[in-house]
Amino acid sequence: MANGTVLVTGGAGYIGSHVVLQLRARGERVLVLDNLSTGFRRAVLDTPLVVGEVGDRELVGRLMREHGIDTVLHFAAHTIVPESVRNPLKYYGNNTCSTRSLLQCCAEHGVKHVVFSSTAAVYGILADGFASEDTPTAPINPYGTSKLMSEWMLRDLAFATPLRYVALRYFNVAGSDTQGRIGQSTRDATLLIKVAVEHIVGKRPHLSLFGTDYPTPDGTGVRDYIHVEDLATAHLDALDYLRRGGASSTLNCGYGHGYSVREVLQAVERVTGRKPVVMEQPRREGDPPFLVAKADRIRQVLGWKPALDDLDQIVRSSLAWERKLAAEPWA
Repeated sequence: MANGTVLVTGGAGYIGSHVVLQLRARGERVLVLDNLSTGFRRAVLDTPLVVGEVGDRELVGRLMREHGIDTVLHFAAHTIVPESVRNPLKYYGNNTCSTRSLLQCCAEHGVKHVVFSSTAAVYGILADGFASEDTPTAPINPYGTSKLMSEWMLRDLAFATPLRYVALRYFNVAGSDTQGRIGQSTRDATLLIKVAVEHIVGKRPHLSLFGTDYPTPDGTGVRDYIHVEDLATAHLDALDYLRRGGASSTLNCGYGHGYSVREVLQAVERVTGRKPVVMEQPRREGDPPFLVAKADRIRQVLGWKPALDDLDQIVRSSLAWERKLAAEPWA
């Protein structure tokens, strides 16, 4: 039996657009739903795009009926941790309530599979900084909590209905399409590597280093940085796994090792030949000192084989895209 159309919510955003690119490359029928609040029409290239809200049940239900949607890849969300601390209801409204509405439509229209964009922020602060899928969840900010609540809804819906899902808990996503077709174009970005290369190409006079007194080897926060193309491949692997009859699963998506902020800035200097101008700032609310994936399970369950586990390569692809944006800005 032929597969139906894949609905990608938030598919005009940073991660979603890279997944859409890979889906289209292998001949999938894809429909993108995005409100373009942070995404870009140009990022979907020639993929059909509907501009609208994930929480609009009438719209989503109509799309599912008209396009024969049997799979949803759900990326649409607010993702800025400090903003979630300042404005929690914005995050519960969009990330949790809109996901609930989307899942209602999935249940009503017989959607078989969901691949959900979750986050390592569900873990909170860990004693040793390493998170496995069995690590107790204890988010310390509304962003992480809003995503965890969505995981719970998926779990309970899958128990009550035939729907099956994979929830991928992302660690720190970075980099851009290595062929330069699309990239991380987020306005007012907060992710370290994006901010650093913006500074290198002249978009920012300096970059801020938030927290130099963490209990880490050099006092700065340590994260597991994963190239967006490897993350996108994990979504396709998750989809294939579900189509083969795989059971619902929650999986970490990281490389299993981390770099400190200072180590990332050293990589930026190596790749660009320029030393970033750094302004040291106090810690930000909601930032754990050390967070790295235990990432064996995703390889075992999905057969995922990352190909771009190299910090300099991640920085290089980010820089190439930033230079392209500098020459031709996206609206």
